[in-house]
Amino acid sequence: MLNRLHGEETNCYRLFHGAVEGFPGCSIDRYGDILLIQTWREPLEPQTLDLISSEIGQALGCHLQPVWNHRAPSRLGGRPSFNDWQDPGPFSECIGRELGIRYDVCPRHGGADPLLFLDFRVGRRRIRAAAAHSVLNLFAYTCGAGIASALAGAHEVWNVDFSAGALAVGTRNANLNDITVGQDFRLIREDVFPVIRQCAGLPLGGRLSRKRRQPLTVPRRFFDLIVLDPPRWAKSAFGTVDVMRDYASLFKPAVLATRPSGAILATNNVAAVNADDWVNTMVRCAKKTGRSIRSVEILEPEPDFPSPDGRPATKIAWLIVD
Repeated sequence: MLNRLHGEETNCYRLFHGAVEGFPGCSIDRYGDILLIQTWREPLEPQTLDLISSEIGQALGCHLQPVWNHRAPSRLGGRPSFNDWQDPGPFSECIGRELGIRYDVCPRHGGADPLLFLDFRVGRRRIRAAAAHSVLNLFAYTCGAGIASALAGAHEVWNVDFSAGALAVGTRNANLNDITVGQDFRLIREDVFPVIRQCAGLPLGGRLSRKRRQPLTVPRRFFDLIVLDPPRWAKSAFGTVDVMRDYASLFKPAVLATRPSGAILATNNVAAVNADDWVNTMVRCAKKTGRSIRSVEILEPEPDFPSPDGRPATKIAWLIVD
């Protein structure tokens, strides 16, 4: 596997998937020159960290700077803060490659998650193969899917996310790959609901607070590809993202904003959701809009994200919409 990834100019991949390899609550990833060790349960002892770093360095034949992010809740409650995590010292260049694309992969930043989600590599690979002309990248985060689209020849890419910090990283990713941010490659800091609902020709919905600024106005339009990669749950003035109980609230406007014979790349990251039930929900939702799903292609995780029972936690589907 590693020889194949290296041959594809990829040096960002999972090395240890604790959930299926006998050590739940731990993962070890390579991000360029960084060795990122993450734990969610018990912290690791210093000698264990040293051993992990040494063994992986010997196996790969190169030195990677170890960074340990312990992500158990802070002693004061809530998510962990960087002050609670091990200080890795100064970083070397934090740029990783995936399929020849350069990404900012700094392991310490304003959030808790890595800047590049490795289990979505199969999705970015599919995006590059599709080479869609117009792309709407929803919940864009650091714009990985948008970058892949642009480099595959897309003439227009909209990247929509409410996080200014994530979009700032998206700007750096664009610059790393000689992509000009502007009308052809747009970074839109906005709630997803008003953008996708306006594109679909639907009312905004939700309860807009008087104190909140008015949402960006976008025209009714169609896209060749819509990337729908929502978080498990989020609430805003325009609606609630709930991929476990109400995926249709996002999928309906996505269908209506997809050009006939266009595609939706949809994800569901809730392990408890059955893949067949999720797909059936999307098919029924499309039918209610007067459209239909011509075909469904399930994108299986790549080998560094094994799933012994054939039921990966992250489900990714490529759907063609008529």
